[in-house]
Order: sequence, then C-alpha cells, then structure tokens
Amino acid sequence: MLDTALSLFTRKGYFNTSLQDIRKESGISIGSIYHHFENKEDLARNLFHSLLERFEASVQQIVADHGDCRSRCRAVMKDMFDIAGDHPEMMIFILYARHREFMPHERTICSARPFEITREFIRQGMDDGEIRPMDTWVAASALFGGAVRIIQLHLDGALPDALDSYFEQTWEAGWRAVAA
Repeated sequence: MLDTALSLFTRKGYFNTSLQDIRKESGISIGSIYHHFENKEDLARNLFHSLLERFEASVQQIVADHGDCRSRCRAVMKDMFDIAGDHPEMMIFILYARHREFMPHERTICSARPFEITREFIRQGMDDGEIRPMDTWVAASALFGGAVRIIQLHLDGALPDALDSYFEQTWEAGWRAVAA
C-alpha cells in the first residue's frame, strides 16, 4: 500500500492522487486502506515517517561503522546517492513533495531525526578539529547542499552521465567547504 502510494505521489503528485487511485493500482480494497489509515493525509504521513525511519536506520548504522566525522559524512553522502540511484521515488518524495501542504503539523524534513544525527556528528567533528568552527546548519548545508542539488539534477534528468560519476567531485567539494 505504501509502495503504491509512493509511486503514485511521485508520478502524479499528492493532490492529484486519490485513495481510489491507490486502491486501484495496489489491488487492495478501500476497506483495507481505511483499516490502516484515517485518510490520504494519514497515509502520506505514515509513508513520510517510514522513509525517514529507513534513512535514520542507515545513518545510525553509518555512525556505528565509522569512527570519524569525515568518513561518516562521506558515507551519508554516498547513501544519499545510492538511494537516489536505486530508489528514485523515495528521494523524489523526500525532496520534492511539499510536505507542509499536507502535513502542516509535522516537523520540517531538515528537523527530522536523521538530519539531527548528522548535525550531531558534524558538531563532534568540529570539537575534534576535523571541521572548522561554524554554525552546524551552515556546515551541514555546505557539506551536503551540493549533493542534494546534484541528486535533484539527476532526478530531473538533466545530468548527461550516471549519478555515481558525480560522487567523488561532489564529495571533495563538500568536504573542502568545511574541512579544518
């Protein structure tokens, strides 16, 4: 059900997708949808949280697997590229959906837990001397902003080459922007 909603929301947009569209494409009865979700907004909110939980689990694993800020940041950026390449609908929904329009009481995407964790290890990187002192929002934006833009260009079909071919340059540019 959530996979079908994700597919339809990214292809048609949230407002152009009805619960009947989701029912029809998924083959699930409308009663089953209403058994799990109050309405389309509730379904979208659950989808949003499900995607953030996946990303948070990935970030938590990166923290466990990598001891220093540089390798953690590189792994997070690589994960972003991998998600965009392997599951573009997930990244489209995360980056392009106007979440505040249909989830007005939810925290913004940049305030979500995976991004808080990332800012925490960036702060630790500053404390450890890997990243020069600056506001953590500025550091995170400088470090990952270029990656987000390259991913958007990929999702828009504007890049002439495969997304992975841009990773090293994007990583080096982001890291040089913040490195001590």
